[in-house]
Amino acid sequence: MSMSAASVSMSAPHPLLTAPMVRTILRIAAPTTLVMIVQTIVGVAEMYVIGRLGTAALAGFQLVFPFLMLMTMMAAGGIGGGVAASVARALGAGDRVRASVLAGHALIVGAGFAALWLLAMAVFGETLLGAFGARGETLGYAVTYATVAFAGTIAPWAMFIFAAILRGTGDAATPGKHMMFSSILQVPLSAFLVLGTAGWGLGGWEGMGIAGAAVSMIATMLLSAALMARRLWRGAAGITPTLAGRGVSMAHLAPILKVGLISSLSALFLNITTMLVNLAIRPFGDAALAGYGVGARLEFTLVPLAFGIGTALTTLVGMAAGAGDWRRARSVAWVGAGMAAALTGALGLVVALVPHGWAGMFSGEPVVIEAAVHYLTRVAPFYGCIGFGMAMSFASQGANRQGMPLAASVVRLCVAGIGGYLCVAAFGADLPTLFWMLAAAVFLYAAIVAASLLLRPWGPRRR
Repeated sequence: MSMSAASVSMSAPHPLLTAPMVRTILRIAAPTTLVMIVQTIVGVAEMYVIGRLGTAALAGFQLVFPFLMLMTMMAAGGIGGGVAASVARALGAGDRVRASVLAGHALIVGAGFAALWLLAMAVFGETLLGAFGARGETLGYAVTYATVAFAGTIAPWAMFIFAAILRGTGDAATPGKHMMFSSILQVPLSAFLVLGTAGWGLGGWEGMGIAGAAVSMIATMLLSAALMARRLWRGAAGITPTLAGRGVSMAHLAPILKVGLISSLSALFLNITTMLVNLAIRPFGDAALAGYGVGARLEFTLVPLAFGIGTALTTLVGMAAGAGDWRRARSVAWVGAGMAAALTGALGLVVALVPHGWAGMFSGEPVVIEAAVHYLTRVAPFYGCIGFGMAMSFASQGANRQGMPLAASVVRLCVAGIGGYLCVAAFGADLPTLFWMLAAAVFLYAAIVAASLLLRPWGPRRR
């Protein structure tokens, strides 16, 4: 870059700093939200396909799901959020050169975390699944799925890091387009690989079983990552990942890791909560665990609709913070979090009113449906709280203020995870009581995040 070009890049304000607030949130959020809707359908279809293998397969998948979701949340919302926020703040300050170098360091961070996940699950995966209640046939299905899925950790990490870099520039359309294409492709590929042709009454190949679902996920994510990488290296995003010939620098790793690791801790606490709830439900049997999985799957598929709005907030708040416009940063956060609460809350209320319709799509066993209905009628009405808290957490990434969202996650863990487990294990609580505790926990989660911004508004850090 010439000195004159560098001068221009340093002085020209980014157009997102002055764009209309609501319209801009909707424009940036729309592609990602649409992807999440498609992935919701994909998740439902995948559960349907795995459910064709039996209740043990569904229960085994549910035991692996929290680990897979933890990795996904770290890659997309934790470390990915740190990537998007750091790139956005650099662009908000008008420094495209720094944004490009941050993007280059983001790829190194992503590769490192992919290797850590692969190693950790290869060494401890079966032990962890057994510790959380998997036994017999259920354990066999869980280990098979986990072994294949985590062998391909580079796929989700590559896809989500490339998507985060693009989102940091304000381009949500490109990752949305490519991730939607790969998600749609995953449905028929998963059905074919899991059930083969024999599973659909066509004879011949009997498929790979539950491992086929993991292979389908890895293949389609790699395709999406490759398409996004091509756009970045063509220069179409305005920045190109590079180390600028200076090697790896802690000055560029630090802003990514500072935001990303704290946000990842929040994701870790959320998934530990889910794992403890799984452990609390274990004494009620595989059917109850599968029923909870059916209900909780709605949370993990509907709530990520807030991810689209949340990622828009990371970018917009980050750019405003980088430019020193804290009033705009706070306004964007409140407006976006309200939008996320309205979306997830409305969907949660609809399903809470017709819980048998949702549960009946995945199982015909009365015990499975009963457990799912207990969950949906108690927790789903509070999904708006989860959407609000998630969106505000993403906004906090852009502002580099993740302390209170982390504290709120700890409270949710203590009430729902630890408290719920102790109520069942020590006091013999039933499933409805456990699910009421989950509902109380998500309400407290949203209340703490909202109160923190009201009582201590974001602004320049005090020296």
